[in-house]
Amino acid sequence: MGDKKKAKFQLNEKQLGYAMVIPSLILVIVVILWPVAQSFWNSLFDYRLNDPARSETLLGSNIDLESYLDNYFYIEGQLEELKDSTKKEDVKGTITSIEEGVNKYHSELISDDAVKKKVDKINEMLMSYTPVTNDELKYNEVDNDFAEAYRSALDSYQKDLSQIAESINDDALSEKFKQTAGLLGSTSETILESNFVGLDNYINYFQDKRMWKSIWNTTFFTVVSVAFELVLGLAIALLINRAFKGRGIIRASVLIPWAIPTAVAAMMWGFLYDGQSGIVAHYLQVLHLIPDASWLLSTANGGMFSVILADIWKTTPYMALLLLAGLQTIPASLYEASDVDGANKFQQFWSITLPLLKSSILVALLFRTLDAFRVFDLIYVLTGGGPANATESISIYAYKTLFAQQNFGEGSTLSVIVFLCVAIISFIYVKLIGSELFAGRSK
Repeated sequence: MGDKKKAKFQLNEKQLGYAMVIPSLILVIVVILWPVAQSFWNSLFDYRLNDPARSETLLGSNIDLESYLDNYFYIEGQLEELKDSTKKEDVKGTITSIEEGVNKYHSELISDDAVKKKVDKINEMLMSYTPVTNDELKYNEVDNDFAEAYRSALDSYQKDLSQIAESINDDALSEKFKQTAGLLGSTSETILESNFVGLDNYINYFQDKRMWKSIWNTTFFTVVSVAFELVLGLAIALLINRAFKGRGIIRASVLIPWAIPTAVAAMMWGFLYDGQSGIVAHYLQVLHLIPDASWLLSTANGGMFSVILADIWKTTPYMALLLLAGLQTIPASLYEASDVDGANKFQQFWSITLPLLKSSILVALLFRTLDAFRVFDLIYVLTGGGPANATESISIYAYKTLFAQQNFGEGSTLSVIVFLCVAIISFIYVKLIGSELFAGRSK
């Protein structure tokens, strides 16, 4: 009887544990996995905001009814005006053929009752100068063959009118033909073909030298900066962990670089590195540590050295803070016992401090490595990724593609690559280093 009650209690406790984990899982899915999934979805398309034909993610062919109907309203009138303006029968015949072609495709488009209702509704809104904000009303999916045929026809009509315009000696009439040709070209762009490209973006980027260069820059920056920050942070943590007069002020002062916003710190270091007025550049030149004061920001090696030095200055206090927290969990009685046994300071550090500090070192390394690999603002403000992309990180490359070029498809591809790199780093830390750590504790 007692065993049954115990089993029931354990079951309820297990259920309670799942109930407590579920909110965390939901939060992870909503905050982390959903944006990644959205980026992955966008990466499967040639999705560009600066190109009207690719401004939506389309699995099939669609037509922008608002733009199409707005153009179609003027096409018939302009074609009639062109026929009245010319006396050449062959030109009139071409214009008549274009009219018939456009009307044929338009009639085929609105032959569907659902499309006809949308067209009537949008025409009413256009007449009242009301923008169409409902995407379901604005866009309508059409047959791929129809879309391809209509686009080809409109492009052909545009070419015919452009050729006629070039053969006309009358500048005013030639300009009218060019305007109508441009209108037909704009109408062609309202018929949006599918921009689904599958994994082509990933295939292209894995062959992109600039992408691999940015990953190498990011990896080099991460390894060097985190290594120096770990050594310096541990040294600072050991120093401020001692009891001495004014220890509180020293601890607060050490954290000042970390407390400064990264963009502000980058601007400050930019002035210090300036080849003409920067004090850091001047003294490094005087000490013959660099060949020239302008070397820091004008060369590839100098740029990388500059961003690494600035990052070490700013983030070492954060590393020291994490390690200091770990140092304060080590009992003082262990050091007292080692003193009695005759151990020196180096032996105490190697046999007591370092083994008991492994968990704090793991956490500090994990946080700093992930943060360093995602570096953006420091490099973007200090060097902008230059000179000649020598300091461009993968995050900066993704930003330039995504926002500066407004190429959401390729930019999302780079964002997913950044996520995969960060996930691999996390896996390595947790599975390899973490497993050894926990195995040591179990012993």
